[in-house]
Amino acid sequence: MKDAVIIKSFPNGITLLLNEEASFEEVLSEIACKFSEARTFFGSAAMALSIEGRELTDAEEIRIIDTIQKNSFLNIICIVGHDEDTNKNFIKALQHVEKRLKGTDEGQFFKGSLKNRDVLETENSIIILGDVNPGCAVISAGNVIILGGLYGEVYAGGSGQANSYIVALEMEPERLKIGDFKYKPTKQSKWGIRPKVQPKIAYVRNERIVMEPLTKDLLDALA
Repeated sequence: MKDAVIIKSFPNGITLLLNEEASFEEVLSEIACKFSEARTFFGSAAMALSIEGRELTDAEEIRIIDTIQKNSFLNIICIVGHDEDTNKNFIKALQHVEKRLKGTDEGQFFKGSLKNRDVLETENSIIILGDVNPGCAVISAGNVIILGGLYGEVYAGGSGQANSYIVALEMEPERLKIGDFKYKPTKQSKWGIRPKVQPKIAYVRNERIVMEPLTKDLLDALA
């Protein structure tokens, strides 16, 4: 039988090509082996993950992510789908965010998910490598970028700083505030453990908070 898993890379991400004839347990075993052997090569980067070759349930996707993270130093921040335009926009925006934040006063990072009613407060802009779960809150005097799911609350820009923005790979907040402008969804959506990529940005336009798909051009316009 040919390899159960073939690993390929793309900018800011990894693609797994899965053999549909192999059992799922064989796939997991080979993922564990290959990522363990390549642990040093991959390093500790934050990566998007694409999976091709077979249909998977949400539970199987989560098991694959957990296997990768247990056998490497990688931080898998999301799973990208097969919509090429969405993937390209996400990749460009992620590269742009990383480039802008390196070497600036916006380069504060927090690794991990907020849960159990955690509150994270900072005087700087911040990138969160994880999820903000329901009941949790992020309070920032600048911008907030969440490389994961936003299911709780975010307050950006401090008092009156309406030019700040909030970015999340999955934007399903309980409540947002940018400067003096507030946003609360009328209907709460279901949230999951791992976000599928639907990256969005929230910012103030015409004195109200709007949400739009995340693109490099939009980030440039807000800079």
